[in-house]
Amino acid sequence: MGPRKIILKNHLSPGDIVMLTAAVRDLHACNPGKFQTDVRTTAKELWHHNPYITPLKEGDGVEVLQCHYPLIHRSNQTPFHFIHGFEQFLSEKLGVPVSPTAFKGDVHLSAEEKSWRSQVHEAVGEDLPFWIVVAGGKNDFTIKWWNTERYQAVVDHFKDKILFVQVGEKGHNHPPLDGVLDLRGKTSIRQLVRLVYHAQGVLSPVTFLMHLAAAVETRPGVPPNRPCVVVAGGREPVHWEAYPHHQFLHTQGALSCCQLGGCWRSRTLPLGDGDAKDKPRNRCLDVVEDLPRCMDMITPDKVIAAIETYFNGGVISYLGKDSKPKIDLEAASKKAPTKNARSKGPNGRRAPSRNKMAYRFLGLRRSGIHPVLNWLIGLHRG
Repeated sequence: MGPRKIILKNHLSPGDIVMLTAAVRDLHACNPGKFQTDVRTTAKELWHHNPYITPLKEGDGVEVLQCHYPLIHRSNQTPFHFIHGFEQFLSEKLGVPVSPTAFKGDVHLSAEEKSWRSQVHEAVGEDLPFWIVVAGGKNDFTIKWWNTERYQAVVDHFKDKILFVQVGEKGHNHPPLDGVLDLRGKTSIRQLVRLVYHAQGVLSPVTFLMHLAAAVETRPGVPPNRPCVVVAGGREPVHWEAYPHHQFLHTQGALSCCQLGGCWRSRTLPLGDGDAKDKPRNRCLDVVEDLPRCMDMITPDKVIAAIETYFNGGVISYLGKDSKPKIDLEAASKKAPTKNARSKGPNGRRAPSRNKMAYRFLGLRRSGIHPVLNWLIGLHRG
């Protein structure tokens, strides 16, 4: 009898798919030779070069399984990480043991991809260490957003010491930062994977990039665990989201609303888009101006100190005097390859890319025009 053939389906966000890559890896690791697996998911580029994927067609002899992670509903009561979610589900549904073999997702790069220059190298003309920053997020979960001015304070503090590269999906809330290389809207998922491969570190909220920071291998000659600082607040249980080598800044236990664990709420203020996330049961209970109190309690100084931890510990180094980027970041941002302009490699080849369009605006509340938008939102609330 040959291996069981399984097609796994899931159409959630890219961060969820990173966790599913771990489950597929561990299904095979715990049951060698017993399965052939294919997937039907969003963020398909995360499966490129994955050794556990076999092209399968739906039909006789092929099982199709819609994947979930019901474990999340007990995340405040049980000591499990997100990585256990899909794994426990697969174990139960398939009737086989599945348990983590690594504390990270399973995202692969080809040798050719690793040889390509990063978008940063192409934009600035040299191979400099850099940190990726996500200073915003999706409009459906505004409770995860930190204040743009606070991200700016962090960037300003490390002027001439860290080259920050700002990324973000074009239709989401990602107000521009000054003094950064601007790649917002210029990275497909696959380009972001390669950018993370080259990155010295990552600064982000709880998001897709945080999971990539752990899942994507580091370049030869650098520490195996990529530095990552996460501005988390009190929404998600720490043990459900945090990775051991990340600096995960949270307020769990410090506020009544997250005293017993993550609040799992969605929005800080209503957007008026008709989404159920606007309902009171899904909105923050304790708002300070435009921030959840749990995020307001995380100051720029705390984020700066968390980033400095990696440098003070000696695992990475700041830009040296001779390697400070003597470049016009605004000009370099305009020069940076877009999703359509594929990255060059040393052999002159270019990497595959894709394009996407979207929209939205409410993040302007955190971009310096608070009084006007607060007034408008006040009118909306009646």
